[in-house]
Amino acid sequence: MSADEIYPGNIDAEFHPGKMNDSEPDARGPKMDERRQMDERRRCTAFRGSTRIASGALSEVALTAKAALDADETTPILIFDDVTAEPIDLDFRGGPDDVLRRLAHAPETQIGRSPKGSADDRRGPGRPKLGVVAREVTLLPRHWDWLGRQPGGASVALRKLVEEARRGNGGKDRIRQSQEAAYRFMAAMAGNEAGFEEALRALFAGNKERFNQLVEGWPPGIRDYARGLAGPAFEVTLPLERPRR
Repeated sequence: MSADEIYPGNIDAEFHPGKMNDSEPDARGPKMDERRQMDERRRCTAFRGSTRIASGALSEVALTAKAALDADETTPILIFDDVTAEPIDLDFRGGPDDVLRRLAHAPETQIGRSPKGSADDRRGPGRPKLGVVAREVTLLPRHWDWLGRQPGGASVALRKLVEEARRGNGGKDRIRQSQEAAYRFMAAMAGNEAGFEEALRALFAGNKERFNQLVEGWPPGIRDYARGLAGPAFEVTLPLERPRR
């Protein structure tokens, strides 16, 4: 029997807990490294009540929030994504190492990745590495007929349409995303502040001066963060549309 052959009952082979054999790579390492890198790129901000206590990479903010909770558990801490203002839920049980360990093993949706995995995870043998992702699209029969007649087929035609829409609506998309993020944060943190509803109206009306006036009296952390999220909505200049004849 060669050294590479393994049979039931053969107890001479070396056994290492957590690793079946040398030919199998440790799948945890690359994935955890990739998630850690994505965690470092994801910026977020933590609030204790109305006070901003930390901003930066998710792992750094998590440790600061953990220390603040250990010092005083009576005031809740909320963490927001700096781009979308989506709340980030973390498990603070145990010590700081436990928090970071759970963060490293968290589902991919919690660190900004698609729950279905990357394109590399699903790429079949021989398929070029294009970064494409397969998703279901529902269209009417006439839409599929039109796509099927386009050069390159339906997938190429759809990608071209999406890119054209992105270029044409880029400014509008940035305004909408900024407004949605600011609204999400303000609804969570400033709902009881004076002028809240009027500030929302100014946000969606694109009235920067009015918005800044209304939030001026809010707690500094909430005021400044709301202004930062709303900034792109006021700064993006849309191209003038040609009058219709």
